[in-house]
Amino acid sequence: MTPPLSPDARRALLTRAAAIADEAGRIAARAFRTGLDVEAKADASPVTMADRETERALRAALRDALPEAGLLGEEYGAADLDRPLVWVVDPIDGTKSFISGMPLFGTLVGLLEHGTPVAGVIHMPALGETFAGGAGLGAWLNDRPVSCRPTRALAEAFVCCNDLGGLIRAEPEAARRLLDAPRILRPTGDCYPYGQLAAGWVDAVVDFGLQPYDYLPVVGVVEGAGGVITDWRGHPLTRQSDGRVVAAATPDLHAALLRVLEAA
Repeated sequence: MTPPLSPDARRALLTRAAAIADEAGRIAARAFRTGLDVEAKADASPVTMADRETERALRAALRDALPEAGLLGEEYGAADLDRPLVWVVDPIDGTKSFISGMPLFGTLVGLLEHGTPVAGVIHMPALGETFAGGAGLGAWLNDRPVSCRPTRALAEAFVCCNDLGGLIRAEPEAARRLLDAPRILRPTGDCYPYGQLAAGWVDAVVDFGLQPYDYLPVVGVVEGAGGVITDWRGHPLTRQSDGRVVAAATPDLHAALLRVLEAA
């Protein structure tokens, strides 16, 4: 069995992944607000040439950084997922934001070790912000250490809910309870709220309908900042999770959100 990565090895790979995300994200940044042609994938979700070019750049650089690792990406699928180390990438998380000129799309890179997310990067090409972190490694915004704020009570919390309208349609009871629970509930989208959580700007994120390449890369950022992130049942996130995610600044706040969501 392959020995586990040392903290120093994880940190080195995280640093490399952040640099790779920054470099690949320049492709998306150059294409942003340039009137790209938009195609529809089989599931009707939009895709652009920038998505594909960015993922190709990510894959090439990550293979160079760690040739023995498998790879899972949104645009070009999976390879060697049975390997001990697997990269997970989403070249443009938030393609709808990207094509509509909103700067809240991100380039995501995560590292799994034996299926467990151990490091992650959220790079925001249009904002010039890179969040990186991993459990036991800490978290950073660009080169500045960040951490979640100590909010414990849901009644005092600023909660981001990605696609609140979709949540109301898909999980009406959970949405109804969530609407009344926090101090502030803000409809949001895409990956940026997880960076905001890690930086101490918001207290929690509720999400649903995600794919593994959407949620696995953000785990390391949240956990590195001291937060808690699981599925709606409180289980650790894996490739087999159902795409419903709850992340919070503290264990108490996370537990309170699980109680709100538990009947869904």
